[in-house]
Amino acid sequence: MTTFVWLIIILFLLMILVAGKQGFKAFIGLIVNLAAIFLLIILINWQFNVYIVTVAISFIILAVSIYLSADNQEVTNHAFVASLIVLFAVVLLIIPINYLANVQGFSSESSEELEGLLLAVGLNFHRIAFIVTVIASLGAIAEASMAISADLHELIESTPDITNANLYKQGNIIGAQIIGTALNTLFFGVLGENLTLAIFYIRLHYSFAQLINGKLLVAAIIDLFIAMIGVLLTIPVTTWIVAHVHAKKNKLQN
Repeated sequence: MTTFVWLIIILFLLMILVAGKQGFKAFIGLIVNLAAIFLLIILINWQFNVYIVTVAISFIILAVSIYLSADNQEVTNHAFVASLIVLFAVVLLIIPINYLANVQGFSSESSEELEGLLLAVGLNFHRIAFIVTVIASLGAIAEASMAISADLHELIESTPDITNANLYKQGNIIGAQIIGTALNTLFFGVLGENLTLAIFYIRLHYSFAQLINGKLLVAAIIDLFIAMIGVLLTIPVTTWIVAHVHAKKNKLQN
């Protein structure tokens, strides 16, 4: 517990030193989002509708993550709208994917730890898998939408008469630049989280067939690919929103 507290203190001090007021706001955002996750757990435990609760909490997490990360209202508004559109697209994708993959619940590797425990807890593990996949995608979606929105707005401020065609072109260029780092962040995050599992599989001499059919590994890969798809969708959606609003403003001014 002491180590945990010290890490929080170090994180807080570094955020203040590096980003000042914005770092303080980001730290508050982390606390609010952590509280939102706890609220999600409580509501699911009280048997509220999983899909409605997950979307509502995701709405809160995205709003906090985006609106506390920048002061430019236009940038945050466009990033938030884009994130919501991508979130709903991802939700529609996750439901059939999780159903077809059938990776919900515990794996055979967990059997020893679960012996003697009551498993009839009244939870639908298909729905729990849905929650995990959605929550795992939110950070990447919010980060990508903010990066695209902020860069495009800077471009518009420096070149007010930029055409929509050039704006789309620049959006694609910016998107191509952030895709590599965003996807690598997701990949190495999942790899680091599951490195012990990978070593465990290797030491037990799992065959390739066992690997690709293992629940733990497949679930991690699904979460990774869903988050990657979310990032890839965020780039054109955010670009379209910014370009659409810019075109409307030009029409009104003319």
